[in-house]
This record gives sequence, structure tokens and C-alpha cells, in this order.
Amino acid sequence: MKAPKGKYAWTATVGEKGQIVIPKQAREVFGIRPGDTLLLLGDEKRGIAIPPKGAFAKLYSMAYGEKDSDTE
Repeated sequence: MKAPKGKYAWTATVGEKGQIVIPKQAREVFGIRPGDTLLLLGDEKRGIAIPPKGAFAKLYSMAYGEKDSDTE
């Protein structure tokens, strides 16, 4: 079965310390490098998601927005 363009599926095994190894192809596709920090989002019904790099900054900006200097 061939995946649609831009869609991927990988598997990862959880080690004894709860660590997973992100497959090499996934790291290459998403530009994940050693030392990068990843954001993990969890929903007990839907599972765990790892958004693209930079998503934390975007989510933070959406949640807190730019502060108005008059209200500080």
C-alpha cells in the first residue's frame, strides 16, 4: 500500500527507560537534530502527537499573543 504524498507512518519501540528512537527517515524529513526539544501533546482518547519543530513557539504566541505595552 502506497501512502499519499507527504504522509508517512513509522514504528518506534519504547525502551526500559521509556525512551523511543525516532526513525532516521523521520528525523531527516522533519529536520530533527541531536539536542532539539520536541513538544509532545497527549489526549487520552486520541493518543500522542509530536507537532513539527517550531510548533511550541507558534502555540505560545497563539495562547499569549503580543502584550500591549499600555497594560504592562
